[in-house]
Amino acid sequence: MKVIFAGTPDFAATALAAIHAAGHEIVLVLTQPDRPAGRGMQLHASAVKQFALQHAISVAQPNSLRRNGKYPQEAQLAYDLLMATPHDVMVVAAYGLILPPEVLAIPKYGCINIHASLLPRWRGAAPIHRAIEAGDKEAGVTIMQMDQGLDTGDMLSMQGIPVADDESTTSLHDKLAVLGGEMIVTALQGVQQGSLIAVPQPAQGMNYAAKITKEEAVLDFNQPAIVLERKIRAYNPFPGAAAVVQGTTLKLWRASLAVRPADAQPGELFVQGTSLLVACGEGALLLTELQKPGGKRLAAAEFMKGFVFAQGSRFDVVLPV
Repeated sequence: MKVIFAGTPDFAATALAAIHAAGHEIVLVLTQPDRPAGRGMQLHASAVKQFALQHAISVAQPNSLRRNGKYPQEAQLAYDLLMATPHDVMVVAAYGLILPPEVLAIPKYGCINIHASLLPRWRGAAPIHRAIEAGDKEAGVTIMQMDQGLDTGDMLSMQGIPVADDESTTSLHDKLAVLGGEMIVTALQGVQQGSLIAVPQPAQGMNYAAKITKEEAVLDFNQPAIVLERKIRAYNPFPGAAAVVQGTTLKLWRASLAVRPADAQPGELFVQGTSLLVACGEGALLLTELQKPGGKRLAAAEFMKGFVFAQGSRFDVVLPV
């Protein structure tokens, strides 16, 4: 098939690679404009763009596809390009831009989305983060026929996988990316053969997976330890669970559940040999991987060689202004 692919991050690049390896002709890639990143804030191409350039695939990077939006000229040029590029289907994965109705209507077989959730469980931008944060025991991928709503289209296929007790967004993302690549190849075969059956999403059980913000990644140790342990895993690798102690903002990357010492107050820290314990509203957390500003992620024993916790130290509830 002739495929136009729209996507931006690593999750999408994995699917793009799978489609390419399956022998489909990728006639055009849409991805978001290069963004500044890193300490030098140099412009960096998306993972999807990098794959496309490595395989001599044409790339377009409009700021918008909505001709009545903020970038009408760019959107018009993109629309004209889509109309002038013969293709059978558009595959979309974590693209990050809204596809208006006139774009959805261009391909012969419409636009097919790879969504990292068992719909309608998590609709929105951060389904993997929210699944871990909520303590879901199962996650998965839904291949969906796109419509004008937010992840509301009919389901073409779905497959779930178990969520491990120590699963982070990093590890679950990688598993679902591979699964999504496998599923979209199978779905495209079904499109060719006319064997896919579109099934409407259930009316019940929908949650909105809002984009993760740095503000919500600040941990409140009045909450139960089980809630905070999930947050730490959910915010790994981005934006990283944060907590302030002795005027320094630390990133907490890994922790496990522990028993709270008697009479301990939420946020209170206890250095126990090479271990670091923090009391929570219910229970406690054993912090096993931390990072200070400008430093590396370190196991707790190594971290405490370079960061001394004063007697009676406590994590603040909010970040300093």
